Amino acid sequence: MTELKLYDPFPNMQFSDKHCFLCGAHTGPENRTPVFATWLQDRYKLQDKELLLLDKSITTYGELTIPCCDHCHTQHVIPLEKEIAAAAEQGIAGLQALDPKKLFQWIGKMYYGTLITELIKEADPLIMPQNPVSENPKMLGKFREFFKVLQSMRVPMEFSDFLPCSLFMLEVSPTEDELPFEYQDELTTMAFSIKLGPVVLVCTLLDNGIIGKALGKFYRLTQGQQLHPIQVAEFKARVFYAAYIFSVIPEYFERPLKPEDTHITLDTIIDDVTNEVFNPWEMTAYAHMLEEMLKPWDIREKEILAEPNNPISFLLDDQNNFKPMDRYQKLN
Repeated sequence: MTELKLYDPFPNMQFSDKHCFLCGAHTGPENRTPVFATWLQDRYKLQDKELLLLDKSITTYGELTIPCCDHCHTQHVIPLEKEIAAAAEQGIAGLQALDPKKLFQWIGKMYYGTLITELIKEADPLIMPQNPVSENPKMLGKFREFFKVLQSMRVPMEFSDFLPCSLFMLEVSPTEDELPFEYQDELTTMAFSIKLGPVVLVCTLLDNGIIGKALGKFYRLTQGQQLHPIQVAEFKARVFYAAYIFSVIPEYFERPLKPEDTHITLDTIIDDVTNEVFNPWEMTAYAHMLEEMLKPWDIREKEILAEPNNPISFLLDDQNNFKPMDRYQKLN
């Protein structure tokens, strides 16, 4: 029978190569699981592709592994990865058919695996990061709340009328799509994006769906459409910027267990009385984010804000309707 008890590594900062990332059990050097699953590495030939960590050290997708006990690996991680791999094989329809909680867990595992790699590295960094995560109490509190809900991978768990994240799914037109795989995350805002062939998943991992509601009308315009890669980049910029200005941290609470319970139920609250949910939208800051996403097309802030209060959009026309786009024509 599964133990209905959550593991909390944060009070003692129990982040090391000797504790399972998911349950805290002691592990040896052989007890590792890849942050990016083997099927993902094989399908998109990622093993030797490089990743830059916060301490400026370089690793590869193949080398990026985290401690994981045999039980969690065989009973929780591998079954989840098999389910996602099979769904991804079916394209967007397969992924849409999945329980969103499974996608949250899968994305969360990659995000958290990257995070704890950074926390372990901060104990002996190549170059000390400018703002070490382990020295930021607010960020650690945020990560602690996130880890509570991520343990739904291991502990039977129901979320009471919420999903901890906002999840967006986009389909890419093949016409000018040259990237079979792409991955981006923002550690502090918990924004995440991964491209699996023609499907892009964009996720804000700890917002209880609020960003999804805020961008709901915009997102609905993209549904049933095949987007040009530059339109995907704009969509990601809006989501990542919304995560940047999202200013509250959800808290999660376990309901008291009854003897007959077979799962934990989590309730949530967000302090939206004393805190604004979003900081003000600043056009220049959004333009910086969009410029970053549009780097492959060499589009600069000056072009983005040619009309200062009306930033360039490849997704929307002047009436804020969806703008179909087959090929990108360079701006004059």
